[in-house]
Amino acid sequence: MSDVTAVETFVKNHQQLKQEIAKVIVGQEEVVDQILLSIFAGGHALLIGVPGLAKTLMVNTIARALGLDFKRIQFTPDLMPSDILGSEILDENRQFKFIKGPVFSNIILADEINRTPPKTQAALLEAMQERAVTVAGNHYKLSLPYFVLATQNPIEQEGTYPLPEAQLDRFMFAIHLDYPSFSEEVDVVKNTTANYSADIVPMFIANDIIEIQQLIRRVPVPDNVVEYAVNLVGKTRPQGNTAPDIVKTYVDWGAGPRASQNLVLAAKAHAIVNGKFSPDIENIQAVAIGILRHRIIKNYKAEAEGITEENIIRSLF
Repeated sequence: MSDVTAVETFVKNHQQLKQEIAKVIVGQEEVVDQILLSIFAGGHALLIGVPGLAKTLMVNTIARALGLDFKRIQFTPDLMPSDILGSEILDENRQFKFIKGPVFSNIILADEINRTPPKTQAALLEAMQERAVTVAGNHYKLSLPYFVLATQNPIEQEGTYPLPEAQLDRFMFAIHLDYPSFSEEVDVVKNTTANYSADIVPMFIANDIIEIQQLIRRVPVPDNVVEYAVNLVGKTRPQGNTAPDIVKTYVDWGAGPRASQNLVLAAKAHAIVNGKFSPDIENIQAVAIGILRHRIIKNYKAEAEGITEENIIRSLF
C-alpha cells in the first residue's frame, strides 16, 4: 500500500476511533486528540488535572479502542522500582525466574507519578526512554507500541516529589485537563448513574499502530517548517539572541533540542490526522502549547503577575 493510500485509510479509521472513544468519554476532545497524537508520534504524555476527571477511564477507553493492553500503576511513597519493573524469584526447581511487573504492557497509566520517590520515578523513565528494562543484570525488551501516560495532581503538593525538569523533558506532551462544561457534566452524570455500558469496538491492533508510527516518520517536512520549529524553540531561551522581551522578563530557562524534535514529529502526526501529506507552520502552532508548556521554567515575576506558560508561547507565534 502506498503512503498516500495509507494516510487516507488512517484518516477514516481515526474518525471512527474518535467515535468509539466518544461512546464513553463525554467532551474533552482536545485532551483525547493530544493523547492520540502522542501515541501515533511515538511519544509519552503527562496529564495534569484535579482528581475525579475520569483520567483512568479515558486512558482505559483509548487503550480498548486502539486494541492495546492497558495497565494502571498507582504511585505511592512506598513504591519500589521492583514493584513496577518486576523481580526475580526462586521457582520450585531452585532456578531464578523473572516475574514481569505492570510496566510490561502497551499503555501504562502512571497515576500520580509525583507521589513516588525519585528512585521509582527513574525506573519508569528508563523504561520510557529505552523501551526496555534491566533487572538483576538481565535486559528485557518491552512490547511495542509502548506509551506511558503519567498523571500529576496539581492541588495536593504535600508529600510529593515533583519531577525534575530533565525528566519532564522526556514527555512529548503536557496536557491540561479541565472541568467539563455544564452540559457535558449533565451527560456524564446521566450516563454514570444509569444502567449504561458502552461496547467499544477496537479499531486497530498493535501492529497497525507501529505501522502508523513508521508512516509518520516518513512524512516529508519542508525546510522552512523545520526552521520555524527550531526558531520557535530558540525564542523560549532567555539567554538566546532571538528571545523577545516577554521571555527575557518572565522565563528562567527555555526548551532544549528535544522540544524541536517533538514539535516536528507531533506536527507530522497532526497533519496526517487532518488528511494532509506534509505539515505546515499551522500544524506546528497547533501542537506547540502542549509540547512547550512543561519545558519553559517561569521566574517568580511571572508567578507574581499571573503570566502563564500559554501566554508566553502564544506571544512567540
